[in-house]
Amino acid sequence: MEILYLTEQTEILREVESLTRRYFASRTKKSFIPGKTSIPLGTLSYDWEEAYEAIESILSTWVTMGKKVSDFEGKFAEYVGVPHSVMVNSGSSANLLSLSVLTNPVLENRIKSGDEVITPAVTWVTTVYPIIDVGAVPVLVDVDLETFNISVEEIEKAITKRTKAIMPVHLVGNPCDMKGVMEVARRHNLFVIEDACEAHGAEIDGQKVGSFGDLATFSFFFTHHMTTIEGGMVMTGNADYGELAKTLRTFGWVRDMRNKDEVAEKHSDIDPRFLFVNTGYNFRPTEIQGAFGIHQIKKLDGFVETRRSNAKFWTDSLRQFSDFLMLYQERPGTKYAWYGYPITVKPDAPFSREELRNFLGSKGLDTRPIFAGNIVEQPAMKLLKYRQSGDLPNAKTIQRQSFFFGNHQGIGVEEREAVVDYFREFMAGIKR
Repeated sequence: MEILYLTEQTEILREVESLTRRYFASRTKKSFIPGKTSIPLGTLSYDWEEAYEAIESILSTWVTMGKKVSDFEGKFAEYVGVPHSVMVNSGSSANLLSLSVLTNPVLENRIKSGDEVITPAVTWVTTVYPIIDVGAVPVLVDVDLETFNISVEEIEKAITKRTKAIMPVHLVGNPCDMKGVMEVARRHNLFVIEDACEAHGAEIDGQKVGSFGDLATFSFFFTHHMTTIEGGMVMTGNADYGELAKTLRTFGWVRDMRNKDEVAEKHSDIDPRFLFVNTGYNFRPTEIQGAFGIHQIKKLDGFVETRRSNAKFWTDSLRQFSDFLMLYQERPGTKYAWYGYPITVKPDAPFSREELRNFLGSKGLDTRPIFAGNIVEQPAMKLLKYRQSGDLPNAKTIQRQSFFFGNHQGIGVEEREAVVDYFREFMAGIKR
């Protein structure tokens, strides 16, 4: 009877797979009409494989963190080139978990309350908030206008006796000067946490971002290079940090520890399923997220190459407007993952950033600021304890002059050529 039941289940799953394939095959891309069809900031990046894998998890009734999450952790660790990876429910949680590892009492040389963590003034808020959440003080420094990334020179200026870590951000998928960052960290004995949440696949001299620092974080939010809908990852080359991250991810219990049996034996009077050895969170991902990840990772390099091709086309085509626009391109020795395509309107241009953005929006091209802009200017910062290093002139310029539009695998030849036409039309109407 049980064999017949399992056979029926297998047949149903095959039918579900077939129907899922058919459903996605029936989805047709709408015809693109320049000036009318929108070009969004992000696009659908998954297909029938991810959908079926997720459905299979739901039907199996094993939906919380399990084998598929573990498989994805292993595949992503291999991709980035580090031995330890811990999946969580978001990139924001990954940042908080990484900092919680480095502030945990089990570490001798830990970050303590009131210690400082240097991070760029131009970033997303969930780079800064977790620093405050663990009791440390974010020190906001300026970025390079040519890269949007933290300035190594400004890091040096900001270091004090309270400095314990640097948290660079590979903003818009552009790799930071990690050799410079790591050299500063080595000389001053500082931790480095790489925020690579929007830089999947970016490289420096063939080495993936996320493999340089003591810890690194990635986000798999719906609009990122690859997605698990929501989700994130903590990466590290340090086995102790990896074990601690697994423990803190889930309540501080022992279930995911390598030496859980040894620890349980020392506390034999406590049920080992509910044995807690540290503080912690509930940052567990689901099997549905793992199901997406094991298929998305196979597609990531292709997604990144499409973004690189688009970006090169735009930079080459828009160079004719370089008197008014600051354009961006890959630096020698780097591979830029291009989360979006950024533009900076030069302050002396005969038009404002908002005039250009409004025109592009009227054509259906979605735009947005460079993440949170100069975070010092965000009203939330009035509620928080932080230190600003210097006047942040480049961050202020980015706040007022920079933006980006979508660059993703959903943009083909028609769309990217239309974008150039929109810029040409706008520039033709400018009074010089």
